[in-house]
Amino acid sequence: MNTKTDRTAPKRMSAPTVIGFGTAPLGNMYRNIPEQEALATVESAWQQGIRYFDAAPLYGAGLAELRLGEALQRHPRSEYVLTTKVGRLILDEVEDTSRRDLGEKGGLFEHGLSNKIAYDYTADGTMRAIEGSLKRLKTDHIDHVFIHDPAVDFHGDSWKDVFQVAMDGAAKALTRLREQGVIKGWGLGVNRVEPCEMALEQSDPDGFLLAGRYTLLDHAEALRKLMPASLERGVGIVVGGPYNSGVLAGGAHYEYQKATPEVLARVERLRRLAADHQVDIRAAALQFSLAHPAVIAAIPGASRPERIAENLALAKAPIPAAFWNALREQGLVSADAPLPL
Repeated sequence: MNTKTDRTAPKRMSAPTVIGFGTAPLGNMYRNIPEQEALATVESAWQQGIRYFDAAPLYGAGLAELRLGEALQRHPRSEYVLTTKVGRLILDEVEDTSRRDLGEKGGLFEHGLSNKIAYDYTADGTMRAIEGSLKRLKTDHIDHVFIHDPAVDFHGDSWKDVFQVAMDGAAKALTRLREQGVIKGWGLGVNRVEPCEMALEQSDPDGFLLAGRYTLLDHAEALRKLMPASLERGVGIVVGGPYNSGVLAGGAHYEYQKATPEVLARVERLRRLAADHQVDIRAAALQFSLAHPAVIAAIPGASRPERIAENLALAKAPIPAAFWNALREQGLVSADAPLPL
């Protein structure tokens, strides 16, 4: 039985393709990616029909935006949707990338550019961030803007103070830009559920980029309140990190760090069940995330051209209903999670 509901408001944020391109790997995430390989990966995405691209200044201290802007220059701007993020400024100062403090994302972009990255969630910082992104992306407009991580990298509950600065500064500035028609919409780009729920209470976002929190491995918290509320208000959810930093795709990372034995044990249960039904766990991960009616797109990252075709094929791979039913029967997915049956 398909558990999707028709109780949806019209989406205030949309994506032209349900599989988008997440550009974090283009910022030399985990490895030093050759320039031509990075550009070829973007071109491969374009040639295979992907028309939604997501970036952020954080990714390689501007490197991902520079590469994406260069790769998309040959294509009409009207034919694709572009999102990026605010909350961090890329400065002209340089720093030792091996000692850069990115909180829980520490070490991710050690091979990125050496420009210093500074937090700034104020209205002024938001405008400066957008100006910098426009230059790096070589474009005259950005479709949707996400406030990036106003709830991580801070100790204890101090993130709530930072979050409030973002709501009083960045959110209000982006709302004005939306009202002026400069951008189509705004939201949060985060890997925590609570700030999205708080943003819905305090403001009027159009969408969320939720990384790693609506996946085959981790979705219970989002299902309780955020997904139903987003559906009700027409707030579109973009699923980032559908493979949970790679652990669902054969990698060793979860939440940007080495996966714990507990996480690996849960992944192994999923993997065994998938093998029993001759299902690629990556296909199951992608299709599970896309099955919720609040979700408008998933954006698996890629740094090699061949990965694009793989992701597109995985999103369409046939998966037997028996597999999805077994997931639910064994308690490996929440009872309320919509399944692609």
